[in-house]
Order: sequence, then structure tokens, then C-alpha cells
Amino acid sequence: MRDLPDGVSRREIDGRERVCTRGPPVYGEPTDGDWRVWDASRSKLGAMLELGMETGLAGGESVLYLGAANGTTVSHVADFAGPTYAVEFSARPVRDLLEAADPRPNLFPLLKDARKPDTYSHVVESGLDVLVQDVATRGQATVANRNARFLADDGRLLLAVKARSEDVAARPEAVFEEVRADLSDRYEVLAETRLDRFHEDHLGIVARPR
Repeated sequence: MRDLPDGVSRREIDGRERVCTRGPPVYGEPTDGDWRVWDASRSKLGAMLELGMETGLAGGESVLYLGAANGTTVSHVADFAGPTYAVEFSARPVRDLLEAADPRPNLFPLLKDARKPDTYSHVVESGLDVLVQDVATRGQATVANRNARFLADDGRLLLAVKARSEDVAARPEAVFEEVRADLSDRYEVLAETRLDRFHEDHLGIVARPR
């Protein structure tokens, strides 16, 4: 398996080795002292790490997270990252996100639409190390392209593509090929892995700006 970022560890919890971060629990996950399980079945980024993808994460990065929902994954990211901006469109999950952010001074929730980066460009700094995207909407590549403006030249895009959000009737392979093509003007794909072991009809992509 690939090395994990600093601040992320594999620990034996409930009789098996689990990927964990150190921080306050958020969603009732199993814990071992200060360490809490990063459940890959509830997190696409967690699945990417569990499956051994080379994400380029080292720990301490500045992060823009799109599709933060109620904070399940982004709270783990904030446990090992630097400043972490969490964009979520729906007001109801943002209430939970605010609770997750309360003990994490480096986690900044934003009630915004990831398809409209102009609405938060005055808050989110440019030159960020990582863009994490888990937005279940049509046009996932378009969202990644529009938000590329926030990434440093040597930054990384960590994208979880949900085929059924693009086209519920299309073959996932055809959807993924279209997403790759749409990304190609702004990004170079470095790695990709199907996430079906944890998330059906999902593809994990690691890319860097062109």
C-alpha cells in the first residue's frame, strides 16, 4: 500500500486494520483514544487512500473541498491538513458541517455552490495545494475546471466521479471517458482507480493542472 499522509495512520480497531485520523469524532465512527476510523464506505477520498492510490497528499496542505455535505470526509481532511475550505450547497447538512468545524480552527465551512466559484473567490485563497471534489451533479468535470483557478501550478485535483450523477442510463465507462476528455484542457491525469469496492460506479482521479 502507498504511504499515507502525515497525520493519517493504519491502526487495528475492531479486530482489523483501519485508516484513521486523530481528531474529535463526527459521525459515530469507531475510535481508539484520539484516533478515529476513516470509513472508506462513507468517504470517496477515504476509499482512494484505502485502495492505495498515489494521491500526493503528505499532510499540512492547504485544501479546497467541494461537496462537503455534513463534514464526514472534510473533517478527516482537516485533521491532517492546513487551512481547509469546505464548500457545500445545501443548508441542512451545513448545520452538521458547522458542528464538525467547531473544534477544528483550520476548517472553514462555506454555504456556496461549487459550480459558481466567483461567489467564494473573495474568501478562498489562490495557490492552494489540493482541490478535493465530491459533488454529485451533472457536469462534474466542468466544476473541477472552473475551480482550477484556486490551485497552485504544482497542486493536485482529487476527484471522485459519480457516473449516475452524470447520466443514470449511460454505461459508467462511457461517462468516465467523457469526464477524462472534459478535464484534459485544464488537467493532466496522473492516476485513476475504480472505487466500486466501496462506492458503486465511482472513479477516483488524481490530476494536476496543465
